[in-house]
Amino acid sequence: MKPDTSPTARALLALELLQAGPGITADRLADKLGVTERAARRYIGILREAGIPVESIRGPYGGYRLGRGLRLPPLVFTAAEALGLVMAVLDGHHDAGDPTDLVGSALGKIMRALPEPVAAQAEAVRRTTAPAPDRSAARPAPETTTALVRACSDRRRVRLGYCSESGSQWEGDADPWAVVVRHGRWYLLCWSHKVGARRAYRIDRVRAVEVLEESFIPPADLDPVGMLEDHLAVGWEYEAEVVIDAPIDKLAPCVPRALGRLEPLDDGTTRLVGSTSNPAWYAEQLAAVPAPFRIERSREIQDAASRLGQRLLAAAARSH
Repeated sequence: MKPDTSPTARALLALELLQAGPGITADRLADKLGVTERAARRYIGILREAGIPVESIRGPYGGYRLGRGLRLPPLVFTAAEALGLVMAVLDGHHDAGDPTDLVGSALGKIMRALPEPVAAQAEAVRRTTAPAPDRSAARPAPETTTALVRACSDRRRVRLGYCSESGSQWEGDADPWAVVVRHGRWYLLCWSHKVGARRAYRIDRVRAVEVLEESFIPPADLDPVGMLEDHLAVGWEYEAEVVIDAPIDKLAPCVPRALGRLEPLDDGTTRLVGSTSNPAWYAEQLAAVPAPFRIERSREIQDAASRLGQRLLAAAARSH
């Protein structure tokens, strides 16, 4: 079959060349199309008559390029840029104005594709907005997160290089089940072959990821968010046991799963069993429980609750 050499077909080919090479000269366009410069200019005219904004750039480095506002052209993002945009939506990003940042780079591509009036307003907001960074947020590297998300999707085992909160570093294999975002922190929920148990690792503390050949099958009833909440409530330094004077069905909606496991007692009360590395934080969470309670373990949490109560009583006394 002979190639279509109609003016319309040539004009469409010219459009592809303009998209691929902004600033292409008339002689270069003619050479690519296999026609004269006069014919090439005629195809440019056909595009303009069709409402496609083709601009002429004058000067020694001039040529033709597509104007803005026709439609959003195909944008090619790297995997890290694409995930960076998703992460920005999920937890807020404070480097969106930096063109060297992954999110800034991706937003720059979108800005350049928008119609001029829209882009001008968006760029003004981007340039003048002064974000207030969340100092407690821990944003992992998008490249690291990309590798882990892909490993979860492909069900491939990984070898992690990790640095714990105490500063100790280790290396071990894991089956990555899911990536979960919780309160601004990113976690890898996995089965750790290093310890032979399920674990939730902070992705911002992952220093290296190597995808291995071994595959795995995740749990059939995997509930990533629920499993993470349950995991974060156990295994910490200070064990907690609290008896709450309310039935479990009333407490379940208002007691965070990160505090521990709720167990119904025969007398209609509820036992909360968990653990924490931060007694003060745990006591503050207990203060929000809408029912009387008694801390039976641990001494550190009892002391933290006592200090919190004294602070609240002192604040109330000063208000009179």
